[in-house]
Amino acid sequence: MRMRMPGGDRYMYVKEQVAKHQLHTICLSGNCPNIGECWGAGTATFLILGEICTRACKFCAVKTGRPLSVDEDEPYRLVESIKAMGIRHAVITSVDRDDLPDKGAGFWARTIRILKEELPELTMETLIPDFDAIPELVQQVIEAAPEVISHNLETVERLTPQIRSRAKYARSLEVIRMISQSPVTSKSGIMLGLGEKEEEVLQTMDDLLAVGCEVLTLGQYLQPTMEHMPVEDYIHPDRFEFFRKQGLRKGFRDVESSPLVRSSYHAEKHVKRS
Repeated sequence: MRMRMPGGDRYMYVKEQVAKHQLHTICLSGNCPNIGECWGAGTATFLILGEICTRACKFCAVKTGRPLSVDEDEPYRLVESIKAMGIRHAVITSVDRDDLPDKGAGFWARTIRILKEELPELTMETLIPDFDAIPELVQQVIEAAPEVISHNLETVERLTPQIRSRAKYARSLEVIRMISQSPVTSKSGIMLGLGEKEEEVLQTMDDLLAVGCEVLTLGQYLQPTMEHMPVEDYIHPDRFEFFRKQGLRKGFRDVESSPLVRSSYHAEKHVKRS
């Protein structure tokens, strides 16, 4: 498996815009292996609500600690960056903000509405935290009406307590159920290579379909630092293709499944077209 090394004019332009507007991206904060391809194509996954997370998941390279105060101007800098980069479909995620009374849901909704007001042609995918599955908080994001709302299960049920901080498998399924009951496209993703078994992956697909999930991503887990969960297995591309076919056969509308797939990979394809 080979990845494009970061570089080129387009990559440098995206890097400059992110720095100029004092924004964060999961591409950098999460050590994403696709940064060369995505930034080289002029796309990035923006990280809002700062770059310090209140949780300490064993698979994630994002900083953990006490977050700074919410930056109320961040949505407007995001607008300017998207304009400058010529982005037509934006992918936005955030750190967990368990320190805030509303877990950051209100800021999420405000950001989406500002983007829609300032960039009416823009479509977007929002990759959200679980907000502790509090219905009124999840509903705030749903009512802001991004085209796609994603919430990742990350792994199979058995491994969830080992790699996810505070998050619960059933709680995440409940968040996806709430999203699926709205007109917004619901999406989730898991990583392979953490020691899961084939039957557990297939059961996870069934669990997601049972709550109405429409889009699924599967990618290879890569250890971001020596302090994080080690890789148990490197999954052959043929196995990823097997899972892709199984997911489509079971009933997902779209399935992205290959070693380098991440939540935002080819995200523009997952917008419902009328």
